[in-house]
Amino acid sequence: MVNLVNLEAVAKSYGVKPLLDGVSLGVAAGDRIGVVGLNGGGKTTLLEVLAGLEPPDGGRVSRGRDLRQAVVTQRTELAEGATVRNAVLDPLGITAEHEWAADPRARSILDGIGITAFGLDAPVRDMSGGERRRVALAAALVQDLDLLILDEPTNHLDVEGVRWLAEHLLARGTALVVVTHDRWFLDTVCTRTWEVVGGKVEQYEGGYADWVFSRAERARLAATLEEKRRNLARKELAWLRRGPPARTSKPRYRIEAAEALISDVPPPRDSVELLAFARRRLGRTVLELEDVTLRAGDKLLVENQTWRVGPGDRIGLVGVNGSGKTTLLRLLAGQIEPETGKRVQGQTVRPAYLTQELHDLPPQLRVLEAVEEVARRVTLGKQEMSASQLTERFGFPPARQWTPVGDLSGGERRRLQLARLLMAEPNVLLLDEPTNDLDIDTLQQLEDLLDSWPGTLVVVSHDRYLVERVCDTVVALLGDGRITDLPGGIEEYLNRRDAIVPAAAPKQADKPVSNAAERRAAQKELARLERQLDKLTRRETELHQALAEAATDGNRLLELDAELRSLLADKSTVEQRWLDVADVAE
Repeated sequence: MVNLVNLEAVAKSYGVKPLLDGVSLGVAAGDRIGVVGLNGGGKTTLLEVLAGLEPPDGGRVSRGRDLRQAVVTQRTELAEGATVRNAVLDPLGITAEHEWAADPRARSILDGIGITAFGLDAPVRDMSGGERRRVALAAALVQDLDLLILDEPTNHLDVEGVRWLAEHLLARGTALVVVTHDRWFLDTVCTRTWEVVGGKVEQYEGGYADWVFSRAERARLAATLEEKRRNLARKELAWLRRGPPARTSKPRYRIEAAEALISDVPPPRDSVELLAFARRRLGRTVLELEDVTLRAGDKLLVENQTWRVGPGDRIGLVGVNGSGKTTLLRLLAGQIEPETGKRVQGQTVRPAYLTQELHDLPPQLRVLEAVEEVARRVTLGKQEMSASQLTERFGFPPARQWTPVGDLSGGERRRLQLARLLMAEPNVLLLDEPTNDLDIDTLQQLEDLLDSWPGTLVVVSHDRYLVERVCDTVVALLGDGRITDLPGGIEEYLNRRDAIVPAAAPKQADKPVSNAAERRAAQKELARLERQLDKLTRRETELHQALAEAATDGNRLLELDAELRSLLADKSTVEQRWLDVADVAE
């Protein structure tokens, strides 16, 4: 098969630093390639050389004749004065409203990326950087292409948008090269992985899980990686092998070798021990919201809600963009007051709040000085570290620790922000999108620290992998004024959103129905839902009884627990639907 694009002995440097050194590789039709590596290691440069946006310093780049490609990088600019319509629909020749309404693909893309609400005539110049990136992504996706090249496409999407993009890319079959730190996205979408390291590009079959297995196996056989990095890879393997089965359904390497690597690795997190330690440090009361109502301008976010965040809780907070996640986190941090109700904080609580902004860093100090400004030594769980050791774990080798803060990249500033936060030894962490601008190796280091961190944790993140890895429970803001507990985690959240959005979508197109007929239909559905709830409740009782009887049978316990979790998720969905239908029936 002839490749769409070939790189032959390509070299590219900026200043004295070689980012690509003799790189040879190709992209074939149907390939879906994920590009990973450290920040500043050459991932974006590889994409730009591959796309023809930057010429190589040496070597050769060849492309197939009449290759149709689209590129969305962090430097992609939209035309001055453009609207959403100009950027996305005009290149397709769609000008009339009825043509737009009749084009299901364009509608699906704008809805999926979350820019329909902007309006087709919204000027791009008035949008935030993230919103402009979403418009640029939509403009690329609506085209008929042979090759799609994307740099961090998930950065400005919520969990729902990331899932939609993954499903869209899988369905369309276009060749794809994508730089992303979203490991769930990598594992779901990509069939090959390129790791940019030391000027070279190491090629692996499969997505994130396969890459971790292969990289750890290479380290075991060749013994070329330092012990610290190898141990981290082994711990990540333990997580992947003990996690949901979907993560390990595609490995192409010897399972026996992988099992040998992790045979003596403890579980990533000893939840019982950490919970006991957290209770000793924090007491019974951590953060509580009592009968709280919260607004953002005229928008009601939370209404008369009571929510308790207890010692050792590890909570992921999800919701669509604009649902109020950051505002709720600011309320927990004590930065704002509720409209009604009150916030209660325990006497021993020392909260630390990671914002999405980077303005709290001292630009005049050097990296190590900025960390030592907080403290010189820190104890995180059972680990005691110096400021220099913690800073190195966040990707700053000793030489880099003397770089002025003002000279750091966005990703490096984020890492420094996290290091300073942990140096204060808080016992409650409130993290708002902590994965922004972090490469995968730094994410593994962060998760390794959080695994053994004995405190209370509330995380707002669109990174599904991180939420599933470090959090024990998930709650959501679904736009109904409630803080909703989701026993089924992210999957339950997406199922609920699927139930909400399609139910609302077709109403404009439906023919008018009389109120009486609508009520009769709702009452009929209520009866059906009540029968379903009765059946689920009976089965729940049976499962609890079966769990008690199988107390000594480990395998049977696992099977029953999985069935119970699935049942509770289904029951919660049915209950929510019952509440929605009950409003109509009344």
